[in-house]
Amino acid sequence: MTKVITSYNVNGIRAAMNKDLVPWIKLNNPDIICLQETKAQPDQIDAKAFEELGYHCYWYSAQKKGYSGVGILSKAIPDHVEYGMGIERYDIEGRFIRADYGDVSVISVYHPSGSAGDERQAFKMKWLDDFTEYIQKLEKVRKKLIISGDYNICRLWIDIHNPTKQQDLSGFLPEEREWFQKFISLGFIDSFRLINDKPNQYSWWSYRAAARENNKGWRIDYNIITENLKDRVVDACIHPDAVHSDHCPVSLKIDF
Repeated sequence: MTKVITSYNVNGIRAAMNKDLVPWIKLNNPDIICLQETKAQPDQIDAKAFEELGYHCYWYSAQKKGYSGVGILSKAIPDHVEYGMGIERYDIEGRFIRADYGDVSVISVYHPSGSAGDERQAFKMKWLDDFTEYIQKLEKVRKKLIISGDYNICRLWIDIHNPTKQQDLSGFLPEEREWFQKFISLGFIDSFRLINDKPNQYSWWSYRAAARENNKGWRIDYNIITENLKDRVVDACIHPDAVHSDHCPVSLKIDF
């Protein structure tokens, strides 16, 4: 059975819904939607709007209101939903939710940004190490993983505009790219780059200096899969015309 999984950092789900997110979902009709940066508590989200489209809604919000938060919208009821990673310093920020479907697990993850300063950059680097360890342990019991979300890192030189001048910015630091390459080498696939090797393919644009209009962006949103799912990938794409956020959705079509 072929399913479409879409990952989308909505930068505030209520704001995105006010910008016609729901009609976009109705038109594109993905089977599973992994949301990041919902910035809302479950009781603040109009879940009925998604339920009317046939989705079951699962939310994992930050303790701090109006901050972070992830969710999964799913046409099929998962066998199990796991909320958080069991690591308090991360779980209070609402960064991880997992839904299991048979032997395949779909994760919505929101990696921290380090752009706020040295303290948050250190938090991000510690997260990356802990996330790797967590995923390696999870993989022992859930061997087929689709890890969708905002990684807040451009993985490749072609994943950012003007890379030479941006290597000192959080999200494109050498140590961040080194982490990503090491993570991939553990047996993971960047599904989009399996299909598309062209430059200028971005999923986030600054609101400043007409960055989106000039396509001066960053590719920081991914559907990363375990290698054992590589042969099941049918297609992968980015939706730059979706303008409900400073990010845009990224989709994976895969045979479950």
